[in-house]
Amino acid sequence: MTFLQQALAIAGKDLRSEIRSKETVNASLSFALVILMLFSFAFDPGSDQVREISGGLLWLVYAFAGTLILNRSFARELVNDCLDALISSPASGAQLFFGKCLANYLLLMVVECVSFPVFIIFYNARWPARWGLLFLVMLLGTWGITVIGTLFSAMTVNLRLRELMLPTLVYPMLIPALLGAIRLSTVLIAGDPLETDDQIWFKLLAGFDVIFTALSLALVEIVLVG
Repeated sequence: MTFLQQALAIAGKDLRSEIRSKETVNASLSFALVILMLFSFAFDPGSDQVREISGGLLWLVYAFAGTLILNRSFARELVNDCLDALISSPASGAQLFFGKCLANYLLLMVVECVSFPVFIIFYNARWPARWGLLFLVMLLGTWGITVIGTLFSAMTVNLRLRELMLPTLVYPMLIPALLGAIRLSTVLIAGDPLETDDQIWFKLLAGFDVIFTALSLALVEIVLVG
C-alpha cells in the first residue's frame, strides 16, 4: 500500500471507532458549547467589546475543546496493547501519525463547524460576509493544532498525568498559529477589510503548518519507538 492509502486506512479505523462510541466528539462539543454559553454571560452580546475579542474567544474554545479529542488519539490504543500492535505492523510511524492526524482533523473540524453557528447566536454576531476566507483560516489553524497535538499525544500517551501534560506542552507551541488565527478571525468576523499586515498572517499559518508537519513526520518514529 502507498503512504496515503495506509494513512487513510488508519484514519478510517479511528473514525469508525469514534462513530460507534461518539464519546470524544460528544465530550468535546459539549465542552465547547458550555464555554461559549458561560462567556456569553460575562460580556454584552453585540457590543464593541465582543467584536474586539471574538477571534480570541473562538480560538480559545477551539484549542481547549481540541485537547479532549487529541488526548484520546493514542490513549484509545492502550487497551489490549493495540498501540504496540500498530507500531509492530507494516505501517511506518509516519503513516500511523498522519492517519491519526487526518482523523483528529476531521473530528475537530466537525466540532468547530457546529460551534461557530452557536457562537453567532449567543453573541448576536452577523454571519461573516467573507465566510470563505474565515473557513480557510479555520482549516489552516486547525491543522496546526492537530499536527502539534497529535505529536505530543504520542509523546505523553504512557504518562499517568497525560490529560494535564498534553495541554501544558501543546499550548506554548501553538502561540504563533493561534496569534495568526485570532487576528484574522477577528477582522473577518467584524467585517473589516484585510490590510497588508493582516495578509502576512495567512503566510505565517501556512508556513507553520508545512514546517511542523514535516518535522512531525520526521520525528514521530523516534517518539513512538524510542
